[in-house]
Amino acid sequence: MIFAAGLGTRLKPLTDTLPKALVPVCEKPLLEHVARKLMAAGFDEAVVNIHYFADKIEEWAAAQSWIVSSEEEKGEGTMLFEFSDERAQLLETGGAVLHARRFLEGCGSFLIHNVDILSDCDIHWFASQVKNDALASLLVSDRKTTRFLLFEPDTLRLVGWMNTDSGDYHVISPEIIPSKCKALAFSGIHIMSDRVFALMDEYLKVKELPVDSVNGTRFPIMSFYMWAAAREPIYGVVADSLEFIDVGKLDALRPAEEFLMRNK
Repeated sequence: MIFAAGLGTRLKPLTDTLPKALVPVCEKPLLEHVARKLMAAGFDEAVVNIHYFADKIEEWAAAQSWIVSSEEEKGEGTMLFEFSDERAQLLETGGAVLHARRFLEGCGSFLIHNVDILSDCDIHWFASQVKNDALASLLVSDRKTTRFLLFEPDTLRLVGWMNTDSGDYHVISPEIIPSKCKALAFSGIHIMSDRVFALMDEYLKVKELPVDSVNGTRFPIMSFYMWAAAREPIYGVVADSLEFIDVGKLDALRPAEEFLMRNK
């Protein structure tokens, strides 16, 4: 699944007329860079959530010869795009996954990739690191940021988060001491077991969130992960020396172009 529904406010004025997913880097939209990386790793299907300028993303996809809209059209060098429509309301990351349930449930596990993330992550290697009991596996690295996820040092099981700017933190148990955890930065790339859907149903009930079977329910994936981590194992997978660019703001466009030129 490629998260492509965001408003891209930090990329204004480009996103005054374009969705973030279609912002060009090296003359190709971000969505194409991510989709082709996944194709190179062997993926031939992607669920793409759409909200802001949804029509433009659909029109762009329809104009690409390598993107198909049905199983019957699939062939070598093509990728099937299925759109999870969030035009009614932007569902955030957790709500987006739940809304795409009909596409994802029953596949065993699936990969999530933010559309504005470029990296040199080896997807095959990442998948090979997923543990059998993992509800989710989060690609993380030891890099400079202000927002960290907290993990048990030995098992790399997720136990909380910390914001070094504000000093805020959250842990899944009062016995957990943040300073004794391993603090790592999340990459926006994760692999989920489709067991998440049953737990998401429970999460909505526990949190008393409104359930809208048509338009979806809005909630962030990290809030769900922090609740679920006390019930099922969620692990970090550390990518050493990960080259990673969040192309979410204007001053990241030049480094993103330089990264793509180096990694042709």
